[in-house]
Amino acid sequence: MQFKSFSDFYPYYLQEHSNTTCRKLHFIGTCGVISLLLLFFFTGNLLILVMLPFIGYSLSWIGHLAFEKNKPATLKHPLYSLLGDFRMFWDILTGKVKAF
Repeated sequence: MQFKSFSDFYPYYLQEHSNTTCRKLHFIGTCGVISLLLLFFFTGNLLILVMLPFIGYSLSWIGHLAFEKNKPATLKHPLYSLLGDFRMFWDILTGKVKAF
């Protein structure tokens, strides 16, 4: 499936994340990524950057495999999926998307 823009992709992304437990795991993983990025900027420790994908993807992929029962959109649309994760994080924070 091809998308002309992120605006076209995001509804598909939300559909692939319809399970609230999966969304919670994405949210927690994104919190971890943001926390690690802040820690990196304060410490300059490069090892923290190595940890980013493990923290970000491990919880998200558990959500897909165990709860959503689908393949992560990252495998086919890596950039849009990364943007979608941060957008969904924001939408959960602002109450536009339900996870909690």
